[in-house]
Amino acid sequence: MSAPQEPRVMFFKEWVPQPLRVVLCLLCAFSFQLSGGIYLSSASQMVGSLALMQEDIMMAGYASFVGMTVAFPVLFRLKFRFTSRSIFLVVCPVIIVCNIITMNTGNLAILIATCFVAGAFRIWGTFECLSNVQLSLTPTRDFGVFFPVVYLIVLGSIQVSGLITVHIGDWITWRQMHLFIIGLMLVVWLTLLLFTRHFRFMKPLPLYGIDWIGGTLWSVFLLALIFAFEYGEYFDWLDAWQIRLAFIVAAVVLLVNVARMYILRHPFIEIDALKYRNMVPLLFLFFMLYMFLSTPNLLQNIFTNRILQFDPLNVASLNWWNLAGTIAGCIAAYYWHARLHGNYMTPVAVGFGLIVAYQAVMYFLIDPRLNIEYLYLPTFLRGMGYIILYISLTVYASGVVPFKHFFQVLSLIGFVRTGFAPAMGTAIFGRILQYVLPANLQKLTIDLDMTNRAFSQMPYGEVYGEAMRQATLVSLREIYGLTVVVGIIFMILLLSHKYLRLNSVGRLPGMRHLKRIAKRAITTPLAHLAHKT
Repeated sequence: MSAPQEPRVMFFKEWVPQPLRVVLCLLCAFSFQLSGGIYLSSASQMVGSLALMQEDIMMAGYASFVGMTVAFPVLFRLKFRFTSRSIFLVVCPVIIVCNIITMNTGNLAILIATCFVAGAFRIWGTFECLSNVQLSLTPTRDFGVFFPVVYLIVLGSIQVSGLITVHIGDWITWRQMHLFIIGLMLVVWLTLLLFTRHFRFMKPLPLYGIDWIGGTLWSVFLLALIFAFEYGEYFDWLDAWQIRLAFIVAAVVLLVNVARMYILRHPFIEIDALKYRNMVPLLFLFFMLYMFLSTPNLLQNIFTNRILQFDPLNVASLNWWNLAGTIAGCIAAYYWHARLHGNYMTPVAVGFGLIVAYQAVMYFLIDPRLNIEYLYLPTFLRGMGYIILYISLTVYASGVVPFKHFFQVLSLIGFVRTGFAPAMGTAIFGRILQYVLPANLQKLTIDLDMTNRAFSQMPYGEVYGEAMRQATLVSLREIYGLTVVVGIIFMILLLSHKYLRLNSVGRLPGMRHLKRIAKRAITTPLAHLAHKT
């Protein structure tokens, strides 16, 4: 009896060694994740250069994430239709064109549309790389092995991208980051052009039966919600017709999408994807995760920029510790799920515990004379807790959701993860700060006037500036403390639940099963159309 053949990445030319194929796939996936429409670490430079607001840049960045999220349900259909070589040779030029547009346009509509397209092609290229290398990473098709590698690339690239963007922006200008990505995509394109070949494991299937209208409607829903939360403070929330209209559009489109789930035979997101065990609690856990992760996006940035007055290079240096936490979290998640085959309650509790620990450490570190070294530990804890939670919750979903709806569930998770939850969390904490800061400032300055002898000889502007700084410090500590209290209560409620006790880990289906799924996805709509005619 012959030994089983080693899994191979088949779309490379025969003379390319198998280890090099795996390395090239992982490097290309990492390169695709580095790319995008815009790079939020250079948002402050783009605001001045393009005459746009901070909200405009953030809206374009969120549009890129929406493009990535909405593309999930059609990725396997695209894989069955085109060869890997064809996909790569299209994805790279599209990303290059998107970078050329975003570095030269000041039109917000064009910027948002370009970032959306860039996000969709970015995840398409990443998925094609990782789906081809999966058997080389885990011959048993174990998600407990596969997802730590995937999210190390996806989330690690965010930290590396921020570092590269800030250093290039400090050295030259923010546009050079786009030139760097264009050069990187040219290298990837040339490498794949020389080393790959057209290879099919089955006959190409047409893209018939995909609910493109549904995908568009879900994109409109997410963009409308993001617009409301991102521009809410600027337009004064519900006092502005723009925000009211955004909420109305989001509500109407959501109702239309839900109705289409029941009416259409194959909607973009099927209603069955929401009916699996603990699906709603799972989405709620992701939502709460991003509520807690909104504090570093807002509060820590205020603390490091306004109070400590760190320059962008110092702030970006914290990404190294976030990356270290991400790597440590991936190793811990891999060892727990792939080696120990433990349940999900432990890593989820540990992950949320590390996120709450970050809030608690930051509460005690709020001080105007703080050195940057003190921020290394909380940043490491946040990065480690985030990746442990994300891997564990996604692996849990793989254990309860069959492959038929798994990518739809990933898309729903993305609606929360990269859709409205980050913008909503930042808006909520920003609104709380708008109430807490004036109240603390009033308390600190109640006796602060020119009749007070202690301040009568001091410049009023200097006195007021110091009072504002102290009020900001008190407000930041107050909000961090409130977050810690809410986090502890949430941890108690989480530990009292039992739905994460199982330890089953999902596995990727075999190639024959994938072929059956693909053929069924095509033949069912065709048969239905023939029956109607």
